[in-house]
Amino acid sequence: MLRSTSKRILMKYYLSDTEFNLFSTLIYDQSGIHFSSINRSILESRLKERLRVVDLKNANEYYHFILKDQDEMKTLLDLVTTNLTRFFRNNGHFLAFENHVIKKIIEYKKKQGINKIEVWSAGCATGEEPYSVAMVMKEKLPPYIKTEVTGSDLSLKSLMIAKTGFYPENRVQDIPQHYLAKYFDKKREGYQIKDEIRECVKFDYHNLKFDSGLKNMDVVFCRNVIIYFDGEAQKSAIGRLWKAMSEYSYLFIGHSESLFGMNTDFKFLKTEWATLYQKNTTCSE
Repeated sequence: MLRSTSKRILMKYYLSDTEFNLFSTLIYDQSGIHFSSINRSILESRLKERLRVVDLKNANEYYHFILKDQDEMKTLLDLVTTNLTRFFRNNGHFLAFENHVIKKIIEYKKKQGINKIEVWSAGCATGEEPYSVAMVMKEKLPPYIKTEVTGSDLSLKSLMIAKTGFYPENRVQDIPQHYLAKYFDKKREGYQIKDEIRECVKFDYHNLKFDSGLKNMDVVFCRNVIIYFDGEAQKSAIGRLWKAMSEYSYLFIGHSESLFGMNTDFKFLKTEWATLYQKNTTCSE
């Protein structure tokens, strides 16, 4: 019996067209992530592994299982997300954030008599992006301005790593040396980010398919996330980001992503360092 089960597990797994349509539709409805025939093999390999873990014989059984179990649904969505990230990814964005966005936000906050800046890192994976943002803000903001960074993701596994703030040596190679020396403690098997940065960042599970509950975000980083959505899901997600942002705020998306053709109210902004988008519903700059 054990030998037979082992053989079944080792066989290459293929979804029938019907099964593929069921799962791709379910994943799209639940997350906005679009699977096409081009990336069908990715879905098949992820499902094969999960079938082994939950000890189910076929995709049809698993499909009916997740319909009845929301925790397993979250596990499935975790499996199909791509959690590639690194510290200070796309340095041009961080230079624009540091040299343009922060200055503009400080000017606006000063006029409003507000001493707090809030940033949302949507799709933060294992936390490198929100921690990078927090370090820059710690360095560049006046001490009287409070900083709060929210990192959110669809992957509970990634969020657990993010919350620890611990990264192996090969994951910190893109951190500028003065940041690494100032904000990390060297440990035997890697680096632990210091509490003064961890205290600026909070992590939460969030599915961009739905409203986040966040309001008045001054800056939103949502990079290399909507690239996995189709046009309609992209438009809906961007609309929810708009609602979460303050009346004067900035949006960073990935280099391969664009709001062109979405008919949004975001203003395209080209800086010396990078391009981004601005929300400005105030009367003047």
